Amino acid sequence: MDKPPKAPSIVQVLKHNRTFLYRHIATRLALAMILFVVPLVARSAGWDAALPAFCAPAALLVLIFLVLRLRHGSRLGVCEKVLYAYPLEYRTRVSKKGSEWKYLGDVHAVRLSVRGQHGAPSLRAINASTVRRWPKEAEQGGAWFAGAPAFGGVMIVPGSNDMLFVQPADWEKYEPQRAQADPERKALAQQAGISRLLEKEPRIMGFG
Repeated sequence: MDKPPKAPSIVQVLKHNRTFLYRHIATRLALAMILFVVPLVARSAGWDAALPAFCAPAALLVLIFLVLRLRHGSRLGVCEKVLYAYPLEYRTRVSKKGSEWKYLGDVHAVRLSVRGQHGAPSLRAINASTVRRWPKEAEQGGAWFAGAPAFGGVMIVPGSNDMLFVQPADWEKYEPQRAQADPERKALAQQAGISRLLEKEPRIMGFG
């Protein structure tokens, strides 16, 4: 097996991802505020009175999607529990099979494996900080993993401190493994918040 790089600092990883999350929140709140204020400024300046009919609903949509992203797409809280419950293990190979745009964020299909070993589950991965991008550094080597394959866990990309929350793409397939896990493993998964399927696309306006 390849010699793993130095294990990342959990504190630094969480700080790095919180920074991106807070930046995302601040940007969306600022945009919503601008959309709410522009009609007032326009009205006082005697501009088109129809402007509020467009800006106010747009601002509300920005806030609604922000709430949905934070509720369904941000997994920093769970990731923190996982990182303090499970040890970090190095996976020498990261294989990305594809990505999908979802309301909760870009969802990536990945496999985390060790060279020479087979049977790594296909995982559903989403950036814990709501950033919509795949960390390119992951393609240059392996990644750190904390968790249990049948339940899910955390993937950390060396060098960048980018963190993705992962769970089995086919959750039902690994139900027998979860059911047969010993009490300690089940208790650990429950403590870490990964004993149930978390990544479900939210229903938007009756769709999804």
